[in-house]
Amino acid sequence: MKQILKVITVFSFLISTLIIYINPEVNASEKDQWHKIKERGELRVGLSADYAPYEFEHNVNGKSKYAGIDIDIAKKIAKDNHLKLKIVNMQFDSLLGAIQTGKIDIIISGMTPTPERLKEVDFSKPYMTVDQKMIIKKSEADRFKTIEDFANKKIGVQKQTQQEKIAQTEIDNAQIQSLTRVPEVIMSLKSGKVNGMVIEGPVAEAYLKQNKDLTFANDVKFNEGKKETAIALPKNSPMLMDKLNTSIKDVKNKNLLEDYKASAADAMQKDDGNFFTKYGSFFLKGIKNTILISIVGVVLGAVFGAFIALLKLSKVKILRWIASAYIEFLRGTPLLVQVFLVYFGTTAVLGLDISALICGMIALVINCSAYIAEIIRAGINAVDKGQTEAARSLGLTYGQTMKSVILPQAVKNILPALGNEFVTVIKESSIVSVIGVSEIMFNAQVVQGASFDPFTPLIVAAILYFILTFTLSRVMYFFEGRLKVSD
Repeated sequence: MKQILKVITVFSFLISTLIIYINPEVNASEKDQWHKIKERGELRVGLSADYAPYEFEHNVNGKSKYAGIDIDIAKKIAKDNHLKLKIVNMQFDSLLGAIQTGKIDIIISGMTPTPERLKEVDFSKPYMTVDQKMIIKKSEADRFKTIEDFANKKIGVQKQTQQEKIAQTEIDNAQIQSLTRVPEVIMSLKSGKVNGMVIEGPVAEAYLKQNKDLTFANDVKFNEGKKETAIALPKNSPMLMDKLNTSIKDVKNKNLLEDYKASAADAMQKDDGNFFTKYGSFFLKGIKNTILISIVGVVLGAVFGAFIALLKLSKVKILRWIASAYIEFLRGTPLLVQVFLVYFGTTAVLGLDISALICGMIALVINCSAYIAEIIRAGINAVDKGQTEAARSLGLTYGQTMKSVILPQAVKNILPALGNEFVTVIKESSIVSVIGVSEIMFNAQVVQGASFDPFTPLIVAAILYFILTFTLSRVMYFFEGRLKVSD
């Protein structure tokens, strides 16, 4: 009970500190976002690049490039205002949080102004109006014709979108399955997990061209079938709003949207070759970042974990209390929450603009340190107390005893558990994809959006994770065998 009270006390202190010391500079109401953009000389545009023809990645001469209608609009806005353009690719349901904490300046991601969103951000004038469609499996075309046929059925939608709202309000007793990404919903539809999917017309057409087993439910009509798409920006930034609306007006006056649509269609057909020649570079990049994140997480996690373990074994009560609170809090909260706290908190609280990759590493290091601390503590306690007594009787200090006698023996005890932690970190590194870190899972999702194939990229990702973890397991068995020789 005392331990629980200690953890609650520390947690309350941390929350209070965040509230008291939150950096006012990141509050958009304090300063028009346009001034910050001009000072930086760079426009950071947030989007979810799995939404062709709006935004997607494709392979050009072996290099990954962004393309799509929204990408061309972002390029025009940056060019009109003599700014560098930086695309921040992350999951759609994380975009509003990113703009509120200053990670991005604007959102151009096929987003619809809604009363709920208008409470959090402002929107520019709309730059496009599109229809909402229902798509189904061709084999069920005779079964699902009108909107009444979908009553009490499972409907797939992308989370926190206008399509989710339409499905909830216009289909009687629909069982809504909201997923993070469009390819995930497409895969649910193809596998029969849902009976239909509400999706924007242009996006639906792009997927239907590549998935011949899907089709439109042409007789399904929605009351809110027309949707206006606009650019989201921080609250109370009239100068930025004016700049965006000026560019949008120019797009409409010159009818540039038709050119952007043609450019997107061309980019979608440009990639030649088989699946691996077109998208192999995405997976190679993902492997590199996954290995980097995992190594940093385990190595620095082990360093900090050892320090925390020694604190917990200390004879000083306050040090043991701090170590226990640290370990219990990190082990008692999901890694996903910790990733978001680090990613958004470094900007919202500390005012630091740290990349998603570094934030992902920091979150994994912190998370690993708590688990490794317990592994090391258990390894130290497993060493016979007689070893400590013998070392101290020879005149060694506590520090010398730990360094020269206890820890070398403890390492042999903890190596299997440490290896398991490394394997776990490789798999858990996929969680950092939610903030746009380009590791294996993130790039698999990018390929899903670029290829309109929701299944094959996941198989490739699974194989790559297995190869990495299996190889690491063999290496750890080898080192364990070598250490046993001294026994």
